[in-house]
Amino acid sequence: MSKLQGFEFWRQTLKEARFVVAPMVDQSELAWRLLSRRHGAQLCYTPMFHAQVFVRDSNYRRENLYNEVCEEDRPLITQFCANDPEVFVQAALLAQDYCDAIDLNLGCPQMIAKRGHYGVFLQDEWELLEKMVRLANEKLSVPITCKIRVFKDIEKTVHYAQMLEKAGCQLLTVHGRTKDQKGAMTGIASWEHIKAVRKAVGIPVFANGNIQHLSDVERCIQETGVQGVMSAEGNLHNPALFEGRSPPVWEMAEEYLEVVKQHPPCTLSFVRAHLFKLWHHTLQIHQDLREDLAKVKTLEGLADVSKQLRLRCQEEIARGKGVEEKGSGLPLPHWICQPYVRPASKTVCQKRALEDSDRTADTLSKNKQKKRSRNPNKNFCPEQKPKYIKCDQCGNPKGNKCVFNLCRGCCKKKAYKEVADCPNIIT
Repeated sequence: MSKLQGFEFWRQTLKEARFVVAPMVDQSELAWRLLSRRHGAQLCYTPMFHAQVFVRDSNYRRENLYNEVCEEDRPLITQFCANDPEVFVQAALLAQDYCDAIDLNLGCPQMIAKRGHYGVFLQDEWELLEKMVRLANEKLSVPITCKIRVFKDIEKTVHYAQMLEKAGCQLLTVHGRTKDQKGAMTGIASWEHIKAVRKAVGIPVFANGNIQHLSDVERCIQETGVQGVMSAEGNLHNPALFEGRSPPVWEMAEEYLEVVKQHPPCTLSFVRAHLFKLWHHTLQIHQDLREDLAKVKTLEGLADVSKQLRLRCQEEIARGKGVEEKGSGLPLPHWICQPYVRPASKTVCQKRALEDSDRTADTLSKNKQKKRSRNPNKNFCPEQKPKYIKCDQCGNPKGNKCVFNLCRGCCKKKAYKEVADCPNIIT
C-alpha cells in the first residue's frame, strides 16, 4: 500500500488537525502531549531528537521514543535535527513504526544548533536539504514533513518552500520569524510570509508564531488560509489554550502531575520546567517557593511546592487580593493561566550594543565584568581598540619589528627557509 501524501495525509492520517502542539526540546514529552490532547490539541510533535545520537544510542531511542508509545498519543509526528541525508534516513527508519510522520527540523535558531550545524542554520544549503528530503521521501513508509523559518524576503521564502515541496515534503510548518528573531529579540511573526507560502504550495501548511489565545488561532487561519496552527510557548503557559479557556494554574499543574504518575518514567527536569512555566507569574511574587521548586529532587517534592503555591493563591483570593490589585500589569490575576509576554528587547539591545559604547560595569556581561575587575581601564568599544597591522600570510598581528610584514611565527619559518635575517626574531 502506497503511503498517503499531501492533503490526503492531512485529512486521513492527521484527521484534519487544526490545533497543533509544537516540538519542544525537553518539553513536549508524552505526559505533556497527553495533557494537551485532553484540552483540545489534535496533533502533537515529539521533542526534537538528534538523528546521529538516535542511530548510535539504543538507550536514547528507548528513553525518548520507544518507552513513550501510547494509544492515546496519536496522531504523532517525530522530529529530528540532522545535516547528513544517510544518517537522517537511518534515524527515521528506526522511528517510523512509532509515529505517523517524520519531521525535519529546519527552524531551530539556538546557538547549539549553530554549533551542531542543523536547524535554521541549514536554510541556505538548498542542495543538501533537497537531497535529505528526497531520500527520506523515497525510503520511508511514512510521510516526510518540514518545519522552517522564513527569510526576510517573502519571494525567497516562497522559493524555499517550493523547493522542499518538490523534493517530497508532504506538509510544511512555517514559523513566521527569521533566523535572528529569538529570545528577547523575538518580535512579531510575519503572517504575510506564511500566507504567501500557503498560496504558492500544493501541500498542507501549518502556521507558527503569535499564538497566545484561541482567538489568535482562528484569526491566523482566516488571514493566512493555513490548514492548522502550531503553538509552543502559548501552550506551555496554558495547556487549555485550544479549548479557549484560562483555568487556574493549579488545575493544570495538578492534572499534569497526575498524568506524569500514570505514565512513568518522566524525567524530573522536564516536570520541573513545566511547573516553572505554569507558575511563572506567581513565582515572581513568591520567591521563596521559587527557590524550593528549583531545589527539590523528587516528584513528590515538586507536587508539594505546587500545592503550597495553590494554597497561597487561594489565601489571596479569600482576602480579595489580586483581582482588583493588578500592579504587575497582567491582564488576569497571576494564578490564572495566561501568556507570558516577553519584555521589550531594549535591555538586550543595550547588552548587544555594549561594544558600541563605553557603558558602566553593571550593564556588562559577567565575563566582561571580570575583565574590567582585573583591568579597570579595559575598554570594550571596538572603535577605541588599537588597530594592528596584519601578517601578509596568516592574518595574525604582524611583529612590530618585522621587516617582512609577518607575524612572529611566519617570520621564523621564512628566516629558516630563506636564510633571511629579521630583528623581530633576534632574542
